[in-house]
Amino acid sequence: MAADLEAEVQAIDKSLLECSAEEIAVKWLQANDLQKEVYQHLAYYVPKIYCRGPNPAPQREDMLAQHILLGPMEWYLCGEDPAFGFPKLEQANKPSHLCGRVFKVGEPTYSCRDCAVDPTCVLCMECFLGSIHREHRYRMTTSGGGGFCDCGDTEAWKEGPYCQKHELNTSETAEEEDPLVHLPEDMVARAYNIFAIAFKYAVDILTWEKENELPGLEMIEKSDTYYCMLFNDEVHTYEQVIYTLQKAVNCTQKEAIGFATTVDRDGRRSVRYGDFQYCDQAKSVIVRNTSRQTKPLKVQVMHSSIVAHQSFGLKLLTWLGSVIGYSDGLRRILCQVGLQEGPDGENSSLVDKLMLYDSKLWKGARNVYHQLFMSSLLMDLKYKKLFAIRFARNYERLQSDFMKDDHDREFSIADLSIQIFTVPSLARMLITEENLMTTIIKTFMDHLRHRDIQGRFQFERYTALQAFKFRRVQSLILDLKYVLISKPTEWSDDLRHKFLEGFDAFLELLKCMQGMDPITRQVGQHIEMEPEWEAAFTLQMKLTLVISMMQDWCALDEKVLIEAYKKCLTVLMQCHSGFTDGEQPIVLSMCGHSVETIRYCVSQEKVSIHLPVSRLLAGLHVLLSKTEVAYKFPELLPLSELSPPMLIEHPLRCLVLCAQVHAGMWRRNGFSLVNQIYYYHNVKCRREMFDKDIVMLQTGVSMMDPNHFLMIMLSRFELYQIFSTPDYGKRFSTENTNKDVVQQNNTLIEEMLYLIIMIVGERFSPGIGQVNATDEIKREIIHQLSIRPMAHSELVKALPEDENRETGMESVIEEVACFKKPGLTGRGLYELKPECARNFNLYFYHFSRAEQSKAEEAQRKLKRQNREDTALPPPALPPFCPLFASLVNILQSDVMLCIMGTILQWAVEHNGYAWSESMLQRVLHLLGMALQEEKQHLENLSEENVVTFTFTQKISKPGEAPSNSPSILAMLETLQNAPHLEVHKDMIRWILKTFNTIKKLRESSSTSPVAETEGNIMEESSRDKDKAERKRKAEIARLRREKIMAQMSEMQRHFINENKELFQQTLEELDTSTSGVHENSPVISDAKLTALGPEQTRVAEHRQVVMCILCQEEQEVKVDSRAMVLAAFIQRSTVLSKNRNKIIPDPEKYDPLFMHPDLSCGTHTGSCGHIMHAHCWQRYFDAVQAKEQRRQQRLRVHTSYDVENG
Repeated sequence: MAADLEAEVQAIDKSLLECSAEEIAVKWLQANDLQKEVYQHLAYYVPKIYCRGPNPAPQREDMLAQHILLGPMEWYLCGEDPAFGFPKLEQANKPSHLCGRVFKVGEPTYSCRDCAVDPTCVLCMECFLGSIHREHRYRMTTSGGGGFCDCGDTEAWKEGPYCQKHELNTSETAEEEDPLVHLPEDMVARAYNIFAIAFKYAVDILTWEKENELPGLEMIEKSDTYYCMLFNDEVHTYEQVIYTLQKAVNCTQKEAIGFATTVDRDGRRSVRYGDFQYCDQAKSVIVRNTSRQTKPLKVQVMHSSIVAHQSFGLKLLTWLGSVIGYSDGLRRILCQVGLQEGPDGENSSLVDKLMLYDSKLWKGARNVYHQLFMSSLLMDLKYKKLFAIRFARNYERLQSDFMKDDHDREFSIADLSIQIFTVPSLARMLITEENLMTTIIKTFMDHLRHRDIQGRFQFERYTALQAFKFRRVQSLILDLKYVLISKPTEWSDDLRHKFLEGFDAFLELLKCMQGMDPITRQVGQHIEMEPEWEAAFTLQMKLTLVISMMQDWCALDEKVLIEAYKKCLTVLMQCHSGFTDGEQPIVLSMCGHSVETIRYCVSQEKVSIHLPVSRLLAGLHVLLSKTEVAYKFPELLPLSELSPPMLIEHPLRCLVLCAQVHAGMWRRNGFSLVNQIYYYHNVKCRREMFDKDIVMLQTGVSMMDPNHFLMIMLSRFELYQIFSTPDYGKRFSTENTNKDVVQQNNTLIEEMLYLIIMIVGERFSPGIGQVNATDEIKREIIHQLSIRPMAHSELVKALPEDENRETGMESVIEEVACFKKPGLTGRGLYELKPECARNFNLYFYHFSRAEQSKAEEAQRKLKRQNREDTALPPPALPPFCPLFASLVNILQSDVMLCIMGTILQWAVEHNGYAWSESMLQRVLHLLGMALQEEKQHLENLSEENVVTFTFTQKISKPGEAPSNSPSILAMLETLQNAPHLEVHKDMIRWILKTFNTIKKLRESSSTSPVAETEGNIMEESSRDKDKAERKRKAEIARLRREKIMAQMSEMQRHFINENKELFQQTLEELDTSTSGVHENSPVISDAKLTALGPEQTRVAEHRQVVMCILCQEEQEVKVDSRAMVLAAFIQRSTVLSKNRNKIIPDPEKYDPLFMHPDLSCGTHTGSCGHIMHAHCWQRYFDAVQAKEQRRQQRLRVHTSYDVENG
């Protein structure tokens, strides 16, 4: 049987080999209906070459296909032997200035960080090594496969678009020259004919869905053989497929592994060959075994001739890709053939058919035609534009197919968007002509249909399938990023119109995010199920760069910026349209000011952390200032329509939520909220979340009475009652109030003061303060290096990246830091330059609590080393831009002075109030900021200006008649000598010194001088006293050190002599003591013997002196001395047990010091052996306990256990 089969194969091979490619080509040249001739040839020979048995024979198939099927086509195309024809074409062809090398998986790619227009512009190794970019900063990565080298593309590089190899081709080739002129006319005609037939054949057979018929390929002999074809999916695992195949087709494990590997690589594999029933049986077993948990594996029973023609169809597409490589003219012809509309109208071209059928094709077929598109359509600049238009028109359909498909994006035609949308001219053309921005955003929103009653996105009850689709939908955001990544230099009216149309669609998207995932504080019991929060934050993270790029586009054109601002404000007002509904208005009054607001408690009502519309408006408001549009065209802007209380409401609620979480009020809401707060402040999200909320509050304060703002803020922080009622704090602390509530209120006051510091102090964004972008990066780096010296990688992680994955660090790092090279081990570190330490701000808004604590410790240590006082005063700040200039008045507002005065009063009468040192420290910082501000105003004073910032006068005035409270200045002088505030003395001294400097400045500038206060004299005398006291203590310490050093040197000098004398002295004492024993005592013949009893031998007493490891003080161990202790760990031990089976009936009452005769268990005591004073140990233990309680505030997370109660 085997011998007959072998003879049959040989006979077939022999008859096939007798075919002549030249003769067939001649026959085709003479044919009237070329398509019919070619199809008949293929119908007869393809089934004889391909799919002749259960296993493919690629070498035999390729050899025969080249000889019988492709050979005649090459002869026909060239009109002569292709061995001579193709080299002639190559010689006549003008080499392309584009490289176009398609990357394989794992191949290295290089991107120049200085010259690439965006991070997707890459070079192959050969082009990179021959380019100027090898001397620049570059990024090296490995390709995922599918992209191609951008060498020669002038739109991809700011500088050096050509390598040495491709630069030679640029002078010879005119950009607009038609490549067909280099081809003979008859060859052009033949190429059109054969390409049209070959391409149509391949497309028809690959998109054919019937299993028993063929498109226009009538077979003369139809065999009755079928294949059971198994297709790849991304649902089932290797193990499931291998197990199923072993059961279905009775193969060994090794064969099943081979099948599974091929299916995974190529997308499909035949697992059984035979008649229909035989194959169908295997299909039913596979479907039955894989449909239990998930959808079944895709299996089809296909006729062998269909499989044969599909195999050759792929071979033909590969052949077309290689043939067009010989000539740009042939490439142009293939592009024309592919994009030519068919008889069915729209989407009937061959390229459209393949694209729209993409999700139904298997992996191998997709890869082949994607490669062909890249080497043809994307390499011809004219047809790349036409293909881009076709792609954009079909975008929505292609993305919908991708959502339903389960293959990864790299195997989808949708992945070609990166090759099209990142070309600046194409992206701009598609926005203008095809309204691409709107298409992408609307397609994205169509796939997120899960909404709540208010129309906001809802991710709460997402199933696994919906989560999978959501991950796929995120690729659309990436496409939007590609479209926006290169900014326009010139704006046409069409581009303005279409961009703003896209901006409208983007606002609709953000509107669906405004207020999503609202949360309510859990009271009583812990939340039962953690809510879904990751999807919303993933969406926010993905959109962060897009939101930033939208703002960058708006900033480039004044008309666009004004329109975008108006549109954003309108949408925000729609979102807020019902924001007072059902919320009762209330009037707040303080210090003679009153404001109407709404009754709203963050701790009782719903609150959301997602406010993208508010934050986008904040960003655009800053751009009005940065681009000076607000000053040039104020009449075009709706600034008079703005309602500051409406603008600040939601960002303020969000920041109050963070404060309350840090105060431990939301513990029962679980870790989902803790995680949300973490990401809100995290470097990945903060630019478009936390930072913009601060900006929105700054915007609000600059447009309203600061007293009104502070009262609303006190109300939202739920602290209004404490500061508006005289002596409320004293009553609050004396009443039997819950300790937790007092602690929470203290934390909230601290957080509120911190927020005010941020609102006034964070002005390093261009547009808010008079700074540029490099100042902002410098400040970030200075504060990161204030914590500790850092490696390059650590610094990069701590800085936000732009759309090009750049932080801007390299351009400024040399100005602020020195690089310390690594030793034999370790890493090189950047250290902050000493002169930059003066820019350190203890309350820098991007510090976490832990970082702030470390930075404070490091800076104080540095000051001590430099023998400076340890005050950390606020740094001098750049002036605000005019749009935000009125913001500084918050520091000298009546309500602010009342808040600061109240807290200082609490500190003065420190026993009567519940207050904290952190609170005082923040007030001192705010006082310092206000004094710095006034000092800068006076220093920059011009003749025509009057200083309106009169903080020094206001803090010198005592309170009004009813309370008669002392002035802030007087309270500072009192606190300077307070023993319980030793840590803050330096800071208070710095404030008083700055106050005097400002007073002198005012006197010298002959403006209204500050009234003399008796406080100044008090301050002078107290300073002198303090200086004298410190000097006296320093002198005592110096004398003591000198005395100890002198004693030590004396002991060293006479060490040997002293020891000799001591030794001699000891022997003499021993002799006298032995001879001088009582007369009636027996004579001791041996000095080593010691007598006991009434007349016992006297033994010299040994003094034992030990040192306490905590206070380092030496002490002799005596009964009447202070108690000394060892830290020990006591536990029950059965190491030497004689009776291990014994069970102690009542362990609580068991005396561990009593040892039972059966020796069942003993007591083991372990100690490190370090001795300490009992009171030192108690103090140390109390400190550890207090530290654990403070950890909650410092790290802003609640502890998992109670220190006091274990």
